[in-house]
Amino acid sequence: MGGISGEREISILTGNAVLEACNKIGYDTTQIILGENINGIIEELQSMDKIFISLHGGIGENGTIQGFLETLGIPYTGSGPLSSAIGMNKHISKSLVQQNGILTPNWHTIVFNDENNGYIELDYPLVVKPNDQGSSLGVTIVKNDFELKEAKTTAFEYSSEIIIEKFIHGRELSVSVISGEVYPIVEIIPSHKMYDYNCKYSQGMSTYQCPAHLTTDQENKIQAVAKNIYNIHNCRNYSRIDFRLSESGEAWFLEINTLPGMTDTSLVPMAFSTQGGNFEELIQKIVEEDEI
Repeated sequence: MGGISGEREISILTGNAVLEACNKIGYDTTQIILGENINGIIEELQSMDKIFISLHGGIGENGTIQGFLETLGIPYTGSGPLSSAIGMNKHISKSLVQQNGILTPNWHTIVFNDENNGYIELDYPLVVKPNDQGSSLGVTIVKNDFELKEAKTTAFEYSSEIIIEKFIHGRELSVSVISGEVYPIVEIIPSHKMYDYNCKYSQGMSTYQCPAHLTTDQENKIQAVAKNIYNIHNCRNYSRIDFRLSESGEAWFLEINTLPGMTDTSLVPMAFSTQGGNFEELIQKIVEEDEI
């Protein structure tokens, strides 16, 4: 847990929740907090039977830690290096699902200081966000050129590459896939116009409906698309796939999270509990799935 990304605080919340659950289950568990010097914890890592990765963002989620652990021959939870890298890169992930015939909002990718920074071929409103961040850090909805300029500056504070994406009016939906099984869809109703960092991690800032109020046909179709996206990315253990359901009833893929949060307000535990399972059972299911 920990790490050096902008999501360090959330990573520690996830890590502490997982640690408590592991202790309740009866695992002999050790907490390892990652700082800037990963080499300093190699010996400790090698003494473990398995690592539960509770990192979010940065090297913890983009395949770096996963590849590092595989080099050391240490089993770990979550998706592998390539799946993690693809899932973390919104441009590549969206390109992958689009190539497989899945709806995703049109987008434009900009690299910092690129001479074409000002060229946008999409109509407002737009969503501006870092290409490789989570927890809605640096994300802004914009309605005009002035707001776009400011939003780009904000997004570039978190990444050297940003996504400018067509905003889809509609409902915010999230689908959890755990060990290849699709769970009930969660609808998020944020207190802000956007499901931002505060709405995600502050109690009372969002309300949730699980299962979401959808027709059986809508639910089945969205779950099938989510499972397909999970498989296309070659995910393992668990992931969360986020959609916008348009006013015309179309589900648009936004992004996949290969290491979703495990806090009091997190969506994967919420979906799992709807099927009658508790948090400890979820953690045990993840830990005891066949090793990489």
